Amino acid sequence: MIRLGGPVKWDGQDPQQWAEAVKALGYSAAFCPVGAEASDDLVAAVAEAARRNDIVIAEVGAWSNPLSGDPATRAAAHDKCVRQLALAERIGARCCVNIAGSRGAKWDGPCELDLTDETFEMIVQSVRAILDAVQPTRTFYTLETMPWMYPDSPDSYLRLIRAVDRPAFAVHLDPVNLVCSPQRYFDNAALLRECFARLGPRIKSCHAKDTLLHGELTVRLEEVVPGRGRLDYRVFLRELSHLPGDVPLLLEHLRTPEDYAAGAAHIRRTAEEIGVCLRKSG
Repeated sequence: MIRLGGPVKWDGQDPQQWAEAVKALGYSAAFCPVGAEASDDLVAAVAEAARRNDIVIAEVGAWSNPLSGDPATRAAAHDKCVRQLALAERIGARCCVNIAGSRGAKWDGPCELDLTDETFEMIVQSVRAILDAVQPTRTFYTLETMPWMYPDSPDSYLRLIRAVDRPAFAVHLDPVNLVCSPQRYFDNAALLRECFARLGPRIKSCHAKDTLLHGELTVRLEEVVPGRGRLDYRVFLRELSHLPGDVPLLLEHLRTPEDYAAGAAHIRRTAEEIGVCLRKSG
């Protein structure tokens, strides 16, 4: 069964109000609403509110650049990843997620060095160091799939899993980020099936958005609201529903509350059409 989720507004005071805000949007999964600086009491209260209301805390973001060429930035990123992974372990999130990082000027942007064997080995060492510092037993560290840095395909993700060789390293799937060419755009159903066939139960959380190819040269792909692009949500939801457990699917990167409502409606409508169940919160 799939758990749909997305961002919610919360003032950080009463965890039950956070849970009510999640449920008011019809979600049964959510982004972690607190950061690593949160007290043990607040973390425990949020975890209890999630449990009591049958909400899965899908992921803790560790967004930073562990591959930065600046030593101070790189060290700060490593520390952030360790602290956020420790938070995921404390609060019982399905995973902690970051991107691999970039050796270029922009932390999440393209660089000619990022898809090289040297960078691949740097990622392996970075992920190992983060995991070894925390040694999680009930959560996972994951790297979001990306168009211009590893992991950029199911095969490169499997290579990383084997090279990292840590049981707590798993998969975060954002299929739209993998649609980086017209070939993948028009045949994204095959890409989705390959992702699930090769990565399968290693997938701990997914992002939901859509992609639209524009007609201007050379190639311009745009993130859009689910249902307004080409991503085959019938295949995406069907494959996701076959995974063990309740896998979270989180809407992200949309501009307005109306966009989130429209995206959620498209996912719910598509799920109903193909007979896939979306779990409701308690």
